Amino acid sequence: MAGSAALEEQKFSLQEVLDTFKLCLSENQDVFVEHYVAGWRGLVKFMNSLGNVFTFISKDAVNKIQILINFFNGENGSHYVTIQSMVKYELENELVDLGKRGSHPESGCRTLLRLHRALRWLELFLERLRTSTEDSKTSAMCADAYNESLSQHHPWVIRKAAGMAFCVLPGRPTFFEVMNVGSAEKVVDMLGDAVPMISKVYEITEDLYAQNNLLELP
Repeated sequence: MAGSAALEEQKFSLQEVLDTFKLCLSENQDVFVEHYVAGWRGLVKFMNSLGNVFTFISKDAVNKIQILINFFNGENGSHYVTIQSMVKYELENELVDLGKRGSHPESGCRTLLRLHRALRWLELFLERLRTSTEDSKTSAMCADAYNESLSQHHPWVIRKAAGMAFCVLPGRPTFFEVMNVGSAEKVVDMLGDAVPMISKVYEITEDLYAQNNLLELP
């Protein structure tokens, strides 16, 4: 039974991701770090459920998630409740390397920026899945989403490896099956709810980072 429970815990659930991202925003549109991280855990399950194709992103995401959890649970955790409070605290206390990598290579701001960039890729890819047809090529959808987002932040070697990985992606039915929602129609409907929530969280974070000149942290 324990093995079965562990397996269930590792299964991706689109419903869980939707529910988690709904919890991300406060009434004032602040983004809760705890729920943001939980949403990312779900997205890592999504990537891992498709085999080793997305390992180059999911492994890095797991590392970044743990860094944020450590901040959240650390002695200054009260400053890491929301992304807004984290940005304010780290900037006011000069805990961010703004010009070049230095004393704070794993600051909360820099760590979250890397997840933020990857979130844009997943948002674009999931939206393409939502609007796709049965004969749509997932490899093309994923590559297009990557080229519009993450690729500009990756060196040539990683871009090349990503392109090769996307070529062996399973078809649309496999992606819909790992959503654990039910029929293709139900998956499309739920993606129609989930993608705008992910997009909203992304946009609020993007605006916050832009206002504080943090979008190009080294």
